[in-house]
Amino acid sequence: MHFFAFILFIVLTLEANDTAHSFVKSKECQSCHTEIYEEFTSSMHFKSTPQKDPIHKAVWDKHPQNKKLDRYGCGKCHTPAANDLDDMVTKGKHSFPDMQNETHQEGISCAYCHRIQSVKLNKKSNINIISKENKKYFSASKEGKISPFHTIDTKNEIMQNGTLCIGCHSHKMNKHKLNVCSTDLPGTQDRESCVSCHMPKKDGHTFHGFAGSHSNSEMLKEYVDISLTKNKDDFSVSIKNHSSHALLLHPLRVAVLKVSITHNGKVQKMKNEIFVRVIGHNGKPAMPWKASVTLKDTMIKANEKRIVEYNVGLTKGDKVDVVLGWFLVNPKAVKKLGLQNEEVATKFIEFKKESFTLS
Repeated sequence: MHFFAFILFIVLTLEANDTAHSFVKSKECQSCHTEIYEEFTSSMHFKSTPQKDPIHKAVWDKHPQNKKLDRYGCGKCHTPAANDLDDMVTKGKHSFPDMQNETHQEGISCAYCHRIQSVKLNKKSNINIISKENKKYFSASKEGKISPFHTIDTKNEIMQNGTLCIGCHSHKMNKHKLNVCSTDLPGTQDRESCVSCHMPKKDGHTFHGFAGSHSNSEMLKEYVDISLTKNKDDFSVSIKNHSSHALLLHPLRVAVLKVSITHNGKVQKMKNEIFVRVIGHNGKPAMPWKASVTLKDTMIKANEKRIVEYNVGLTKGDKVDVVLGWFLVNPKAVKKLGLQNEEVATKFIEFKKESFTLS
């Protein structure tokens, strides 16, 4: 290899894999931050590994990097506290998530997130830059900053504006230059940030259960409004998404609007309205690493008001029940992924329900 090409390779490797660090185990945080630790262990950050998340495992089992026993490229965001993360994400190093390795099963650990000192924007996916000081943590809270176990820096900009999450949750570009999963968020937010919505204040502290599509979604209800409009011969249901990204982000997810009418004691169910983004290749749905185009996109976008019309007349006394929810895995993909017996993949999650009685 040419000398300058070799140097460039080393620089790019270090930049892409800013991983040569050791982290305090999250369990050690429990004694001082008991409630926060309990919230964290119920979150998808804690359950981010293939061994703890059956949906991630099902996708990873089909991944070509796994099939070729090459590397665990997902480790950059799914096992960032791993002691051998450099090997995990480097082609040909053959390192994979191990249930017996405690650093692997730390998932997205407490120490990892609180040592993110900056985020480097990158076309394919952003890069978290980690502080080299093992026990210096960044926090937005100025309360309880004195600790015998670590120091706290409350002046870190990305902690203050809540954009530390965009290192992993901004976008993911595959080899076909398709943005597989994106929040479409810029570097900063004027109105809301990831933290203000997904980590709201609870009992005097910032919630670390991470409200999202998997769990604690009830904390996000305020960002979606459901309303009904009665016309002379029909009616419509409106869904207003106040968030700064699409209602659901991952292409496996499917949102469903269920509407039923109770008239004179009889219930009439309307056809379900489906909101989905399907990615694919050569005209057919495909896995994220193979997809080259978006085949279909009816997902409710950021700040969009989606109106769904129903060709049914309503009369006084009629009751209209509206439910908005989702499946974490598109029902059409459940069997292909071998998730038929996994409740987390087949259960319909009811997000928000409204009832309207015509007067």
